[in-house]
Amino acid sequence: MRATVIYGAGDVRVETVPDPKLSAPTDALLRVVRSCICGSDLWPYGSMPARDRGVRIGHEFLGVIEAVGADVTTLKTGDLVVAPFVYSDNTCQFCREGLHTSCLHGGFWGAKGVDAGQGEAVRVPQADGTLVKLPHTEDDDLLASLLTLSDVFPTGHHAAVKAGVNERTTVTVIGDGAVGLSAVLAAKRLGAERIILMGRHQARTDLGREFGATDVVAERGDEGIEKVRDLTNGEGTHTVLECVGTKPAFEMGVGAVRPGGTVSRVGVPQYDEGPIGPSLFRRNITVTGGVAPARHYIPELLDDVVEGRYQPGKVFDRTIGLEEVPDGYRAMADREALKVLVKP
Repeated sequence: MRATVIYGAGDVRVETVPDPKLSAPTDALLRVVRSCICGSDLWPYGSMPARDRGVRIGHEFLGVIEAVGADVTTLKTGDLVVAPFVYSDNTCQFCREGLHTSCLHGGFWGAKGVDAGQGEAVRVPQADGTLVKLPHTEDDDLLASLLTLSDVFPTGHHAAVKAGVNERTTVTVIGDGAVGLSAVLAAKRLGAERIILMGRHQARTDLGREFGATDVVAERGDEGIEKVRDLTNGEGTHTVLECVGTKPAFEMGVGAVRPGGTVSRVGVPQYDEGPIGPSLFRRNITVTGGVAPARHYIPELLDDVVEGRYQPGKVFDRTIGLEEVPDGYRAMADREALKVLVKP
């Protein structure tokens, strides 16, 4: 089969790799019908050291079941399913607590001999616990929105949930990428009436307004913090959803949050130290967030997506074939595309 392999910064290739096979009774084989490129894929694309042997990449995908192992009981051949960006058994103590990303028997796509999502097919470990059955559809727009359940929509939702967003909280979202826009949508869904989106790409911030942002702040750094405070009577917002992962973004979040507020980080941090000293302590600021347990949130979000009440799939602004994936990476890295959908 054909699949995406990364060899180093800027070096993404589509190659022929071995076809997946069932190797455990809890496995399923899945034919990929939609996948995509994630903003977090751009970190290795921008900085991964060159290597002789490439590694598989991609962690967001929908597919149709083609075979199941003997112990798989909730899925059958022909089912359309979504895969969260990590696999999990959905039964261990951490999964039962809603923390599927810490599953005792889980793992990441493309690691330890497991297929990745940007390819024609995937062997799915822990299939019963990992995969969520979807209603069959051939509607491209609905399939795009269902695909966001694998990562970006639950990640934006996680940011809002961890921050405690509700109808009484004001919200600042930092980042106008797909996760940031999903966080806007999630905050709106949870009832927030004032949502400030910090971003400076108009096509993206226009979509943010469609998703529920009431204000847009294009400025960055101290100037951006001051603008948020100007919009909130000098106080800042109750919550900040940091969806970028850089230290300057975190620093803006700390500056934009009001005393007693919460900064929720879901952008993968690209730094080891940040402003967590006396300033946060004196202002009673809570810092939270983390990697989103998408499998925990999918059942909650699914009906709203299927019924069309929310359309997170609008974050996809380019659709390509599998052989075009290298150019899809380039387009996202060059800010020519917000999020690229792959249709094998």
